[in-house]
Amino acid sequence: MSALFIRENKMQFKDYLATFPAIDHLSGLDVINSGEVMQHIPAIEGKLGSLRLYYALYEKFDGKLDATVAKQGIEWFAEHVEDAKANVGKHPNIDLLFKVIDNDLSLDLVPVEK
Repeated sequence: MSALFIRENKMQFKDYLATFPAIDHLSGLDVINSGEVMQHIPAIEGKLGSLRLYYALYEKFDGKLDATVAKQGIEWFAEHVEDAKANVGKHPNIDLLFKVIDNDLSLDLVPVEK
């Protein structure tokens, strides 16, 4: 199987996004470390994809964010991961997943209802 074939069959972020649960009921999601909000993902234009992805992680992994969960998130961010690696700070919600893996963090994901 050629690399080109594998690349064409790899899911894109938009493909994953279409499978995630709705977030209409949320105003955001907090990432909690030892009771403190470490990061907030608001329900605003430009952040809705990240919010949907993190909410999908919340649902699938019972609100936990550890290295295993972060690896799933990185897979779902798909083609955006390479840009995040090349431009640290441009994609803070991907950067956070790398930080969780690199530092073996165990965080909580808490949806914020409207």
